[in-house]
Amino acid sequence: MTPAVRTLEDAGVAFTIHGFDHDPANRDYGTEAADALGVERDQVFKTLVVIADGKPAVAIVPVSCQLSLKLTGAALGTKRVEMCDSTLAERTTGYVVGGISPFGQRKRLPTVVDETCELYDQIFVSGGRRGLDLGVAPADLLHVLSATIAPLTV
Repeated sequence: MTPAVRTLEDAGVAFTIHGFDHDPANRDYGTEAADALGVERDQVFKTLVVIADGKPAVAIVPVSCQLSLKLTGAALGTKRVEMCDSTLAERTTGYVVGGISPFGQRKRLPTVVDETCELYDQIFVSGGRRGLDLGVAPADLLHVLSATIAPLTV
């Protein structure tokens, strides 16, 4: 399996694995996952790599929303935040864009999660490859990642 699955197994938290056929022509990975899983788009979260004051960090937000760089900076305690280049994001995390999981990255990065995750008993995040999502309780996601929760979307 993927490093993401191994990380959750090693952490001993409950999670579910959901595979689906990824259409290589589809670049809207999160919406594709929500539709394939039959869940609300607000319940599927995308993992975005940002550069905060020159260092990589992770923001996890619903696929239905747009990340606010200003709110992300406030949550991370940094002044300047910008989206990370996709090549650098892949090199930093060890995953391909569209399959970047918050779990099992090459190096643990500072991570913030949008506050709306608390609206659900289970949210879905990438499992480490396109066409693979993991269902996990928000509290377990926060614990395993040592993440903080904050408003991150506009």
